[in-house]
Amino acid sequence: MFLHWIGVLLVTVVASGTAHAGSFGTVEIAPVGEALTFARDKAGTRLLLVSSYEGKQVTGIDLTAAFGLSDPVDLYNEKGYDAIAAAASGEAVTLSLSELGLPVGLAASHIAAGTNFPEHAEEATVEDGPFLFAKEVAPTPFDAPIPAGDALLDYEVELCFVALEPFDISQAPAEAGLILCNDVTDRAKLMRNIDASDVTSGKGFTTGKSAPGFLPVGNLFVIPRNLRVFAAAVELRLWRNEELKQSARQSEAIWDFDELVRQSAARQDVLWDFEGHEVGLPIDGGIVPARTAILAGTPDGTVFQGVDKSSMALGAWDWLAGGWGRSVVSHVVERQIAKERAARRYLQSGERVVISVARMGELYNSVVE
Repeated sequence: MFLHWIGVLLVTVVASGTAHAGSFGTVEIAPVGEALTFARDKAGTRLLLVSSYEGKQVTGIDLTAAFGLSDPVDLYNEKGYDAIAAAASGEAVTLSLSELGLPVGLAASHIAAGTNFPEHAEEATVEDGPFLFAKEVAPTPFDAPIPAGDALLDYEVELCFVALEPFDISQAPAEAGLILCNDVTDRAKLMRNIDASDVTSGKGFTTGKSAPGFLPVGNLFVIPRNLRVFAAAVELRLWRNEELKQSARQSEAIWDFDELVRQSAARQDVLWDFEGHEVGLPIDGGIVPARTAILAGTPDGTVFQGVDKSSMALGAWDWLAGGWGRSVVSHVVERQIAKERAARRYLQSGERVVISVARMGELYNSVVE
């Protein structure tokens, strides 16, 4: 029983390698023939069509001055790709990264995928995955702090597909926006609420991943001309401090965008408990609202590496020694949480998580108490 439970828990491995995040502040930008790349100031009043991202500065055309709109989704839906691309010949302005905020207005309820990368699924021994769950949290900017509190705080770099218009869940739209995110997780809360016998039910994942501040997003919003080709080529990379922890191409994911939409349609009536009430995927009458993000899963390399045998043994002993008031699994979880707190392997106050991805932008989040 215990070995099966441990096997199906969400598992990760040690770092995939080492590298330095010293190049933070410089990102390749796709040409406008391949994608429209947007950035916005902190006030959300100036929208740029970005042409250059170097030396911790972005340069681009002031689209708000050209069109009178400051949200890329509104602008795209009104003007279309070609009209915005044609504005690239206008006068350029430059903003420092410290002046940038959320590049687009997003919803606060999202669709998220678990174990959607093969190595991650294999290490987690989740044979019936991937799976979906609801993430219920408003996004925060690329440089927002991540609150640690008493969490076992973990990171997950992910590519998010963003609905540009409401769409029928029965068919994936031809177009969508793209943005990076960090699917921050409290592993203690997740382990306490997971269904160990059926991880792919998604139970407990909304609870473990939806605290305020648990969804920082990138500083660029990208609308590709060819969504599927562009997304497949994205190479996700995340550093913990100066050490590379996650690196994979989006093409390695098990479910692509079209399959994520199909699987969402199949689960549109599923409900999960979240803080005493039931939530489902943000699908209303078969329609996904505009600005909903679909988080496409994370590669291997997160902090969580399963529950070890010593915690299993000690938890079983706690139950045998008179702890019959709760399940054996609960005792094992508490032993593992206590061990991890003592070891301080999870993100600690003062650490930073850096995500830097070509053609997609960056996140730079410090962990705070």
